[in-house]
Amino acid sequence: MRTVTTLPRGRAFSRQDLESMPDDGRRYELVDGTLIVTPAPSRAHQRAAAALYDTLRGAAPAEFLVLFAPVDVALGEDTVLQPDLLVVLDEAFRDETLPVRPLLAVEILSPATRQLDLSLKLARYEEAGCPSYWVLDPEEPSLMAWEMREGRYVEVATVERGETLALTQPFAVQVTPPLL
Repeated sequence: MRTVTTLPRGRAFSRQDLESMPDDGRRYELVDGTLIVTPAPSRAHQRAAAALYDTLRGAAPAEFLVLFAPVDVALGEDTVLQPDLLVVLDEAFRDETLPVRPLLAVEILSPATRQLDLSLKLARYEEAGCPSYWVLDPEEPSLMAWEMREGRYVEVATVERGETLALTQPFAVQVTPPLL
């Protein structure tokens, strides 16, 4: 188990500071040097993640990896995110930290992360040029998808229970909420 020895005082958190965070089941992320700590995911959250993983993995060509959190996505020295699911080219992933932006980042909403996922994370992935960003709401259930167009995210679809979403990025896939 990692132990916290000291926390930075009078300065922003960095990627290096994350290494001293405890392995306690919480998710530790950085957004613009601010430490974000969220509780372990709920059962519904985990079930939704597993179902979407199965859907993505079933559609992914061999050169793609579909990964579960925790995987650090370092968007800068002061911004390290852990999407619930992500898609990368197999050749791009070398160790625990993804050295490039993912092709797709997926967040699954929970009461503790709703605002973070729909605002700050969306903005940071957009700034990093992540080609696709999805947000799954297991409570509704619904899925919202954004794709990069001319350097900005454009919402390409929102689907609710029973509707099917067909996307082509990062590969062709069809998703039908509720995924539970």
